[in-house]
Amino acid sequence: MTESQSDKVLIIAEAGVNHDGDLNQALKLVDVAADAGADIVKFQSFHASALATSEAELAHYQRTDGVSEEDGGTGDQLALLERLQLSRDDHLVLMRHCAEKGIEFFSTAFDFGSLQLLADLGVRRFKIPSGELTNLPLMRRIASFGEEVIVSTGMAELSEVGAAIESLEIAGLTKEKITLLHCTTEYPAPIQDVNLHAMGAMASKFDVRVGYSDHTEGVEVAIAAVALGAKVIEKHFTLDKNLPGPDHRASLEPVDLELMINAIRKIETALGSDQKMCTSSEKKNVALVRKSIVAATPIEEGEAFTEENLTVKRPGTGLSPMLWDRVLGRRASRSFQIDERITL
Repeated sequence: MTESQSDKVLIIAEAGVNHDGDLNQALKLVDVAADAGADIVKFQSFHASALATSEAELAHYQRTDGVSEEDGGTGDQLALLERLQLSRDDHLVLMRHCAEKGIEFFSTAFDFGSLQLLADLGVRRFKIPSGELTNLPLMRRIASFGEEVIVSTGMAELSEVGAAIESLEIAGLTKEKITLLHCTTEYPAPIQDVNLHAMGAMASKFDVRVGYSDHTEGVEVAIAAVALGAKVIEKHFTLDKNLPGPDHRASLEPVDLELMINAIRKIETALGSDQKMCTSSEKKNVALVRKSIVAATPIEEGEAFTEENLTVKRPGTGLSPMLWDRVLGRRASRSFQIDERITL
């Protein structure tokens, strides 16, 4: 069983392209993710020319936050992507730095060349982003590596998710190696479109592990997803939400990333087991807050116990009030003073 297949929630700090094409900025993002306690820091690997044509327009959120003078101030997605792509050497530097910081390096590949690069570099798992959920050739190639695969399902119908899983299985990947991430592909995602219960629906329908890729503002939804059973949480983060770039505004700043991770760790601990029992911390309070059957009035030896001469009071060190019906009608074996615990 891999680490991400354990009971621990796997937290992926999504740096994405929030390095803005600056390697030093990317290294700082690794530092932030590691210091915040994330398990993985994830980037995005692509060759711009293999990802988009010169006719590809920017998405609304990219147009709002991502266009700079370096892109000619146009709606040219290709120019934006060229500015944000990481070289092979950049990948190597980032992987070495991740190893030094004790955090796993991860990246989403958007084209075959980048996918092979990650495989050659020895990454432990692969990601199918929401936009590639219908890219059968890419999914087949990813499945061929036989490693764990995390599948984001933004924009997808349930039938499309099923088709993607079937494609991965036909290509040789077992369900044990597949994790589905519920996702809303909008930046930031409107709360009313989150539909968190769909995560559970996918778990029931496909019998696979599920998680949540969060594009909402704030930390509440990611934390709620863990309470609903998410085993993987992916969340974008940035050094500064005010930086120019397509994803900064929908990302967490360092203090909030750490807050979210700490909250998730508390929630996963609080979830505990499905056994209802008196816990070790409660045991010392049982006698203090529960009650015993005691004398409500002076009771003489041989007198019958009645609802008039009995009552229940703390502490719970005597006969349990659950024995009330068995005590009524019995004869006192000795005399009892008011508030004295009844014995049979």
